[in-house]
Amino acid sequence: MHYKNHYLTGSLLIVAMSIFTPLLQAFGQKPATLTFATYNVSMEAENYQPRGTKGNSEQVLVREFASGQNQQIKNIARIIKTVQPDVILLNEFDYIKDPEAGVKRFISAYLKDSSDGVKGIDYPYYFYSTVNTGQPSPYDLDNNGKAEQFGADAWGFGMYPGQYGMMLLSKYPIDLNHVRTFQHFKWKDMPGALKTTKANGSDWYEPEAWAAFPLSSKSHWDVPVTVHGKTIHILASHPTPPSFDGPEDRNGKRNHDEIRFWRDYISEHLSSYIYDDEGKTGGLAANAPFVIMGDQNASPDEGNAISAGIKTLLAHPKVNSDFTPESKGGAEHTPANAFAKNHTAFWRMRADYVLPSRLGFKVIDSGVFWPEKGQYMADLVEKREASSDHRMVWVKVELQ
Repeated sequence: MHYKNHYLTGSLLIVAMSIFTPLLQAFGQKPATLTFATYNVSMEAENYQPRGTKGNSEQVLVREFASGQNQQIKNIARIIKTVQPDVILLNEFDYIKDPEAGVKRFISAYLKDSSDGVKGIDYPYYFYSTVNTGQPSPYDLDNNGKAEQFGADAWGFGMYPGQYGMMLLSKYPIDLNHVRTFQHFKWKDMPGALKTTKANGSDWYEPEAWAAFPLSSKSHWDVPVTVHGKTIHILASHPTPPSFDGPEDRNGKRNHDEIRFWRDYISEHLSSYIYDDEGKTGGLAANAPFVIMGDQNASPDEGNAISAGIKTLLAHPKVNSDFTPESKGGAEHTPANAFAKNHTAFWRMRADYVLPSRLGFKVIDSGVFWPEKGQYMADLVEKREASSDHRMVWVKVELQ
């Protein structure tokens, strides 16, 4: 009997762990820490080929992954390997249907590679799906007199389907059976949607176009990640830039409502109108921990977005916005700007966010990857073509 006690069955071991783990935590064992990050990586075809090149598609990125030698992608990977996020959302990562040619090749050829002197990183779990960018519409959405299908007449601005897509990478398991996507949620179905009108007050979009118009310029995802037995909901999106339009501000209004979607989704009294791509209605459960991540293309203090969207989200009682990630490089980039230390893009604005819920986490550190000139790895962000026009934003938390 003495020796058999050393060979607990799997079920008995689980019972023992469930009893002793809380006791160990009570007697000083450190709580689990996690780093969440978001990074607009500019990994889309027109970053590697001139804009308007005939035949541009996700196959351009496929070729760069296959080579394993693209310096911009190497630099992106080096930044990711340096920060070592546990969960990271990559914006502007072209949709590649085949994971062997896309995400798995990116991980194996770039992220796991240690030849640059930085320890490689592996992400056994990932999620991606189709997006609205580059999805052709039959309508003249920009009202220039021509229905051109792509560009500004696509359901989300893009020259080919899947341009500017999204990719979520995780060290922890993703509950794929309970992922919710909202790519096809109609803008018209949001109560109080900011409808776009012409100078004479008439509707900007023809009725048939408005009836079919998706809210998301890319998509909105609720991706449950399982960490130490707890479910954390990653709420991922990339709203359209509130620019490249006219006085009607059609992109500004869409940006506002895309951000507002998450405010409503995490509010039980506001979320009943929401439906996902499988037809399930409603928002997030009241007691569910979450992290809102992505390039929101809006700042509460600067830029031309309708700032009420991001301000309302930051002020939500469930969102922990007590901290604002910052960098010395950002402050140096625009020394006369009081907000510069919080900028996440070289074009001088806070655009990218990692917003954990107050429930479930204690924030212990955060930052924007933007070294000062002359500092280690500053060359990776010194020029737009070296990596991206955005910087990685990260937040380190303790699980509660």
